[in-house]
Amino acid sequence: MSAGLTGNRASRPAAVIVLAAGEGTRMKSRTSKVLHELCGRSMLGHVLAAARELEPERLVVVVGHRREQVVAHLAEHAPDAEAVVQERQGGTGHAVRVALEQTGALDGTVVVTNGDHPLLRGETLAALVRAHEDEGNAATVLTTEIPDPTGYGRMVRAADGSVAAIVEHKDADAAQRAIGEINVGMYAFDGALLEDALKRVTTDNAKGEEYLTDVVAILRGDGHRAGAHLAADWVETQGVNDRVQLAQARRQLNDRILEAHMRAGVTIVDPATTWIDVGVTADQDAEVRPGTQLHGATHLGEGATVGPNCTLTDTRVGPGATVVNAVCAEAEIGPDASVGPYAYLRPGTRLARKAKVGTYVETKNAEIGEGTKVPHLTYVGDAEIGAGSNIGASSVFVNYDGVHKHRSVIGSHVKVGSDNMIVAPVTIGDGAYTAAGSVIVQDVPPGAMAVARARQRNVEGWVERRRAGSPAAEAARRAREAAAEEAVEEAAAEAEAEEAGAEAGG
Repeated sequence: MSAGLTGNRASRPAAVIVLAAGEGTRMKSRTSKVLHELCGRSMLGHVLAAARELEPERLVVVVGHRREQVVAHLAEHAPDAEAVVQERQGGTGHAVRVALEQTGALDGTVVVTNGDHPLLRGETLAALVRAHEDEGNAATVLTTEIPDPTGYGRMVRAADGSVAAIVEHKDADAAQRAIGEINVGMYAFDGALLEDALKRVTTDNAKGEEYLTDVVAILRGDGHRAGAHLAADWVETQGVNDRVQLAQARRQLNDRILEAHMRAGVTIVDPATTWIDVGVTADQDAEVRPGTQLHGATHLGEGATVGPNCTLTDTRVGPGATVVNAVCAEAEIGPDASVGPYAYLRPGTRLARKAKVGTYVETKNAEIGEGTKVPHLTYVGDAEIGAGSNIGASSVFVNYDGVHKHRSVIGSHVKVGSDNMIVAPVTIGDGAYTAAGSVIVQDVPPGAMAVARARQRNVEGWVERRRAGSPAAEAARRAREAAAEEAVEEAAAEAEAEEAGAEAGG
């Protein structure tokens, strides 16, 4: 038996074993149940994050159904976790026995939890371990009290508070069914005693499976103490079995995340329409307005305002910056910069201090200098723009030749006219101007005015000749006749004025 510790700190567990082998048929999905995501992590990812708070010596995940998906997920997101394959799903006791057969003897506390409990907090697991060791238990069951315990195993306690029995709902009498405390399905065990007891678990039940609840009974029969730790918040102990429960868990976890941000000094105007991933960070006095989603490793600087109706993924927003009605991915928005409305910042976009990306502007792999403005209707791709420049409306940085991407460099205090095509690779020097409607295909020296458009030529009477009878031709005819009449009137007036002047002189 583990010696147990006194005080408020539990020892480092020998292992946390996460059960993630189930089929999850009620999810009706080709994706493993434990890999369905909420708030920026898979369900399994949330469970592993809670487990890591215990700093276990080993982190073991039992996989089975769709194991290839789960193993690949672990390799990418949790390389510290060991995957153990349960070839057949033979019950919770069988899963833990398979895990111990691979890990070998575990000296110390072994925690068993489930991969489909994404709301579970690390502090709750820590409290379970602490109670287990303080009481010197061979096994400690995590329990909770829920409003409707129908269908759950009831915890029957002895006079000293230890576990006398775990009675399944179908086997419980009226008095036992009145008990509100249920078995959550998570445990802390003495590792050596667990290994021995698992060898004696039978499959003498309706499903022919090995259950961990039987381990508790075996240990009690051997004269060891089995305890129970009551989790105060029953919501965090709930598992996810279908899409409805997944949505409910997502809402509950998001509310928890939002509350933490608000208590840290972040304003969230409308929590009901705001979704924030667990990896998002924000400084004091940042403000998130309605209809906003913040994903991945997004960070909001002090006093930044994001929203309404923004979606930011892995984006850094500098202090005092404003982002309105925008989609940003892997972008960096500098202090006091302005984005939107209706802007799209793609990966590699970097805005310096007080830069502006305005309405219907798309950027990609672009560095936009301090105070530079790209106000509207423009695409800036694979470009570097210096400080204090202005990019006219409806301009396009033409960066792709069909095979390769090329880069354009725009200097500081450059004025790019409206409706320009900047055909990369090209450099426009500091202080240069380009005329509206230009197609810039050659470098522009500093301070020069680049005019790259054909001379205008007007073909008089073309519409009336080539589009006779059309509304345009009729409008042109009326305008031409009105202009002719006006010219006649002006000539007559000039003649009259000349005649009057001659008479006055005579």
